[in-house]
Amino acid sequence: MSRRAWTITLLLLAFMLLNFADKAVLGFAGVQIIQDLGIRPQEFGLVQSAFFWLFAAGAVLVSALTTRINVRWLIAALMVIWVLTMVPLLWQVSFAVLLLCRIVLGFAEGPAYALATHIVHAWFPPEKRGLPASIVTSGASIGPLIAAPVLTWVIVTWSWHAAFGVLILAGTLWLVAWLTLSKDAPEQQPTGSVVGASETAAEPPARAPLRVLLTTGTVAGIGFLTFFAYWSTTLKVSWLPLYLSQGLGYDAITAGRLITVPYAVAAAAAIGAGLLSNRLTARGVSKRVTRGYLAGGLVVASGLSMYLFTTIDRGPLQMVFVTVAFSMNSAAYAVAFTAIGDVVHPKQRGTILGCLVAFYSMAGVLAPLLLGHFVGGAADTAAGYGQGFALTGLLMTVGGALALLLVRPERDLHRIRRRVGSAL
Repeated sequence: MSRRAWTITLLLLAFMLLNFADKAVLGFAGVQIIQDLGIRPQEFGLVQSAFFWLFAAGAVLVSALTTRINVRWLIAALMVIWVLTMVPLLWQVSFAVLLLCRIVLGFAEGPAYALATHIVHAWFPPEKRGLPASIVTSGASIGPLIAAPVLTWVIVTWSWHAAFGVLILAGTLWLVAWLTLSKDAPEQQPTGSVVGASETAAEPPARAPLRVLLTTGTVAGIGFLTFFAYWSTTLKVSWLPLYLSQGLGYDAITAGRLITVPYAVAAAAAIGAGLLSNRLTARGVSKRVTRGYLAGGLVVASGLSMYLFTTIDRGPLQMVFVTVAFSMNSAAYAVAFTAIGDVVHPKQRGTILGCLVAFYSMAGVLAPLLLGHFVGGAADTAAGYGQGFALTGLLMTVGGALALLLVRPERDLHRIRRRVGSAL
């Protein structure tokens, strides 16, 4: 619980902030990009989907390297690639170049959240991980929260190319800070000790077969939860700004302001959920409740709210449902991933987290394409958005309900130990 641990946490918060700011910029500039490149909504959906084409490959390949290469250098390398993929976008580009840049950026960003979570878990003992992990997760909301008004203003005042220039500068400054201030986590130091804890009977087995880990109820339940939660996250980044302007008729500046509300609530909810999970766990409440019920309940609430906002007219009440729909799912990630640390040993945690990111990233491929299909194929644009978001809400409700049933860390840790023991 040292000052260094919290310094690393804040650096990783900034890392995730930039991670989602560069995802979101295309959504903020969507109207300009469609006009400048002369493309249709379906093609814009293709650009947003292309970001996730190699996302899973990057998540699996880079996460697998965590057992061989120091994660400090891996995460720095990702930032270098991010910056380089945005440099061509400083000037007028073709549709093909934009597509290629987003594909490469997606490959580099695939392992970002898994690596950040792996590092922050290494600096805190299991019972204390909920809050710092949630702070890192909140960067996914704080990034667009800050970026929405700033980058929208840059786009309106200059162009969407200038917005990428701002992100390049911010990424370079983060890289300098990371190389200067970061240190190896206790798990990467020669002693191999876990911060705040020694080898105990409660610790997960160090060498459980991957098939055993991936088929436990907790890991499978978190997989379903994050898949459908990420479906919503992808639409928030890629299509929500356009929905507010094209579907609901808000002007660009107003839409840029409104988009900050779900992100602000998501950031606060993520930290609040992590703090609540920590406190309940410390009081002896079952992790089935503090991880599974809490994370699953947040996603169910998000899904139901998404369905409901498609059934009412534009106005304050609709924005309340929009805010809940696009914020509660974000608050669930850190709590859900903390459950992985409850059943997976630190030596295997990076690989399992990478596999989960690879799985849920498939939602990032499907979601923008499907919504683009609804919008482009509908006679009325607003109706197309409504159909796409209503379907998403139903899917999220199902995913959250599965997590409520499957995530049971105490039971699954016992089963993993038993299966590993019987295999010896």
